[in-house]
Amino acid sequence: MRSICVFCGSSMGYHRAYREVAEELGKLLAGQQFNLIYGGASVGLMKVLADTMMANGGHVTGIMPQHLIDKEVAHGGIQNMIIVNSMAERKTRMLEMADAFVALPGGFGTLDEISEVLTLVQLRLFEKPLGLLNTKGYFDHLLSFLDHGVSEGFIREEHRSSIVVSFEAKALLKKLNSFQPVEMDKWISDLKTESHAG
Repeated sequence: MRSICVFCGSSMGYHRAYREVAEELGKLLAGQQFNLIYGGASVGLMKVLADTMMANGGHVTGIMPQHLIDKEVAHGGIQNMIIVNSMAERKTRMLEMADAFVALPGGFGTLDEISEVLTLVQLRLFEKPLGLLNTKGYFDHLLSFLDHGVSEGFIREEHRSSIVVSFEAKALLKKLNSFQPVEMDKWISDLKTESHAG
């Protein structure tokens, strides 16, 4: 696991703790010689993360569609900027290049990216872990929704349990290293059985 893609907000959020956790993660990733892949922005938590990585000797790759570069939100100081044609292509490149994923607090884009990774892991289209850095309980409501999906029979417990969650960056990285994907044949078989049950 040498390249980590971090999904996070283009806003700062209202609490300093969000900025602090982006700084903490940036220092840890740089110190452990991970390569950072992120959305390439010069705003919000994305900027904090990239700046902290570089200030601590880390390597940063940004991936950004041309239409956002035209809006002048691209980070001009990172070592590598990959320009793509669309948001979909950006996400595809992130998913291909990273060995693991971490989500910091963010908005719609972060939620979309989290969902994409979870779906690909569930279908075993790749075996890359996703960790939620749950600063100030930011993801509590999302996790409650997933628990509700389990209780209603739309999300399998083993898939819910495969999401790595921690309040602390160092512990999250350690958990990501021990990730084991869910074996697919069993739950597909279970689905078929359930679908044909009376």
